[in-house]
Amino acid sequence: MTGLTTHVLDTASGRPAEGLAIDLYRIEGEMRTKVKAVTTNADGRVDGGPMLIGESFVVGTYELIFHAGDYLRSRGINLIEPAFLDIIPIRFGISDVAAHYHVPLLLSPYGYSTYRGS
Repeated sequence: MTGLTTHVLDTASGRPAEGLAIDLYRIEGEMRTKVKAVTTNADGRVDGGPMLIGESFVVGTYELIFHAGDYLRSRGINLIEPAFLDIIPIRFGISDVAAHYHVPLLLSPYGYSTYRGS
């Protein structure tokens, strides 16, 4: 499989992060172009397959913007304002369009981690 996928897990609750908004941008120099806006499903994944696939899956620099603060507030978590984590940007490069790029996010109100998954 090729393309770009993501998966968000709420490590504070031990569950997938359902209803978390994510924006995908392509970065070219100082230009930042929104490619897609999605929301995670009950499994913490994006419906409809990879966020980038086929002709839209090209070499370049990209940024996923995870709207963590909105998600956490919607779950009834009382965040101190301003929230420690509100918007989480993850900038990464795609160098091989024959490969699969998976960018998971492990999220809690005061920390997160990511890695290139499979």
